[in-house]
Amino acid sequence: MIERNDITGLILAGGRGSRMGGTDKGLQNFRGAPMAMHTMMRLAPQTGELLINANRNLAAYESFGVPVVTDSVPDFAGPLAGMLAGLEQCQTRWMVTAPCDSPFLPPDLVRRLAQAIDDGAGMAMPVTVDADGKRQTQPVFLMMPHAALDSLVAFLHGGGRKIETWASSHGVAEVEFDDAMAFANINTLDELRQLESR
Repeated sequence: MIERNDITGLILAGGRGSRMGGTDKGLQNFRGAPMAMHTMMRLAPQTGELLINANRNLAAYESFGVPVVTDSVPDFAGPLAGMLAGLEQCQTRWMVTAPCDSPFLPPDLVRRLAQAIDDGAGMAMPVTVDADGKRQTQPVFLMMPHAALDSLVAFLHGGGRKIETWASSHGVAEVEFDDAMAFANINTLDELRQLESR
């Protein structure tokens, strides 16, 4: 049984925010607080430790009161670079990630991913099913072992950038969640305003 205190939560806020006009998504105001703060408040009760991966506005993220880690891979190499930065600083056996623009992530996310790993998977990620029965994996919400650090270094240095490709080499379990909205991520200012008014 994976204990909560043996899991570090990593909030991924290191992207360019290109679909939001280059603004720092995690610091965009949503219902009175930065989006990354909403993600942090949802993830914090589910994990022992917390980290934030950011590559700019570091002082703003440091003001959240948790350690901030920056990519060691240059040029905004994507979420896997953020995951690597987290694993390099992670002090627990397990790490789970969530993007900074997911203010509704499920309160049972970590428990259910950990259960899939207890049942024999190497990693676990959520999958949602829409009304038409279409399955959608949610790879940025990934639970992984700290022991996967070396394989991630090799994958990134080999030019790999796709989370699912890397995770699949570790035997990833897909954990089904009913509420697709819980994984809604906000990519544009229009989406931000729409979700804010829901």
